[in-house]
Amino acid sequence: MSVVLAQSPALGPLLARGALLSPFKRPRPDAEFPHDRLVLAAPRIDFARLAAYERVCGFATGDDALPLTYPHVLGFPLAMRLMSRRDFPLPLLGLVHTSIDITRPGPLPATGEYELGVRVEGLAPHRRGTEATVVTELRGGGALVWESRSTYLARHRPSGEAGLEGSAPEGVESAPGQPHHAPLPAVAEWQLAGDVGRRYGAVSGDRNPIHLHPLTARLFGFPRAIAHGMWTVARCLAAHGTPDAVRMRAEFRAPVLLPGTVTYAAEGGRFELRGTEGRVHVSGTVTPLGP
Repeated sequence: MSVVLAQSPALGPLLARGALLSPFKRPRPDAEFPHDRLVLAAPRIDFARLAAYERVCGFATGDDALPLTYPHVLGFPLAMRLMSRRDFPLPLLGLVHTSIDITRPGPLPATGEYELGVRVEGLAPHRRGTEATVVTELRGGGALVWESRSTYLARHRPSGEAGLEGSAPEGVESAPGQPHHAPLPAVAEWQLAGDVGRRYGAVSGDRNPIHLHPLTARLFGFPRAIAHGMWTVARCLAAHGTPDAVRMRAEFRAPVLLPGTVTYAAEGGRFELRGTEGRVHVSGTVTPLGP
């Protein structure tokens, strides 16, 4: 069933509600989940906010085009409304964004008229718990013009009891047995300031306390604030570049502490962000779509 919203919901109350309900959630792969599709008939694109997003992430400004990752920002409040509901079985606190897969058949004018839809596609078992897939769709003129599939992991014991292993909302290591490629050649070294999380939170609306300040991050087990996973992907794509028709997939493998130094590496259609000791934080692929 589609539920049409008059406006994008405010994130603050949703995050607070999700946090309050988290201790009562009992995640398991066979749990029931919301089947509603939330729809925003005409999402408003604030051009000042878009320009600020482009600057924070390193995209060029002034073009009549949405960066590949920007529709995720538009859809994030709708996703949070679904995942903060009482009938969503995974706790919002400690939820780990593990991957995102984006398909864009062609360019997205910033001045275009769109319809935004978000739904939970399903739950699946994961070696560390239960994973939910959230689908975000952007339609223009009735056609699908952008789609993303994000996976979010609730970590718990295989028995399904709510024994969460920590509370990091971004980044998990790759599962054993996954293919490992040779390290990509380094392209640039980036010095990340301590306020990156606050600046990205201001333009994205995602003001999770783990991203904002060392003191609030320590409450969740981090020595310092960590960068948003979606900022790390956007920053890599701004450096890599993307064709108009493209599919991009990225995996969040380890959190990026702020401030810090990271290495952006890329070759062909692959990219990754590495720490000073070679630890891979984000890895991804960019694949052109063509006739």
